[in-house]
Amino acid sequence: MSGTEVLSRLLGAHDENLQAIEARYPVSLSVLNGAIRVSGPDEDPVRLAAHLLRELASVAARGHEVLAADVRRAMDALAEGRELKLDALYSEVICTTARGKPIRAKTAGQRAYIRAIRQNDILFAVGPAGTGKTYLAVCEAVSMLKNGQVSRVVLVRPAVEAGESLGYLPGDLREKVEPYVRPLYDAFYELLSPERFARYVEKGIIEIVPLAYMRGRTLNDSFIILDEAQNTTPPQMKMFLTRLGFGSKAVVTGDITQTDLPRGCPSGLQSVRVILQGIEGIGFFDLTDADVVRHEIVQKIVRAYERYEEAQSAGKTPGGEAKR
Repeated sequence: MSGTEVLSRLLGAHDENLQAIEARYPVSLSVLNGAIRVSGPDEDPVRLAAHLLRELASVAARGHEVLAADVRRAMDALAEGRELKLDALYSEVICTTARGKPIRAKTAGQRAYIRAIRQNDILFAVGPAGTGKTYLAVCEAVSMLKNGQVSRVVLVRPAVEAGESLGYLPGDLREKVEPYVRPLYDAFYELLSPERFARYVEKGIIEIVPLAYMRGRTLNDSFIILDEAQNTTPPQMKMFLTRLGFGSKAVVTGDITQTDLPRGCPSGLQSVRVILQGIEGIGFFDLTDADVVRHEIVQKIVRAYERYEEAQSAGKTPGGEAKR
């Protein structure tokens, strides 16, 4: 790959990557003779920007596109004192889309999450919206399905809004459940194409099941994803976990701050950590707002709600004054 191509990837569309760096740090960036010059009044931000550019250049030299969102996440990592290993992130492909696009972890936390899925028979992943906890579980499930490591993928979701009583809804079982698993469809459409996904569902290779219908089953050679697990009760969680058969793997995802259970009803996702902690083959993984990979404003929203909830717990008003 030529130096011009590497530089083009590094700069981004319309130099947006350089603009993102200049917007964050008090530095000036200029391109001259195929190199980027970093200048500024203070030594520390100049050194920091130069370090970031070297890391990004290493990624670009491997042929990867460098997006402004990637640059901002890298700067967030540096600001929070986290180790910056962009080359390692970009080098590991989880799976590829139906169009051949590689899917990679976008943060160090996401990369560690994928490793945790591979190392445990059952993994509980807890984190705010936009951290990729469900999407990456689907990616790993598709990868294992394609590699013949499992024979089917089972998607499970509690239907809290319908009180787990789906009989009154029109249509067959799939049509009854579809509204509750629609967020998972988008990932499968991207990874398999809608047509292939439909064939897999028809053949039972991919199965969509409401949590209430899991009772009495044993699933062998399967990758099972329980999504929105904060909306399970403790008995439902126990029932789900005891469905695991030989050669199977389960990933349980949820956000304990967004439960839709009736007031006073405990969440099975919250209690399970205390009950199952220390059992070999069972892991717990926490994703944070640092792993949010949606629009950057989502990260700000997550942090704002965390501050608000902390203030509420401390007995303060949202403005910071103590309640009287």
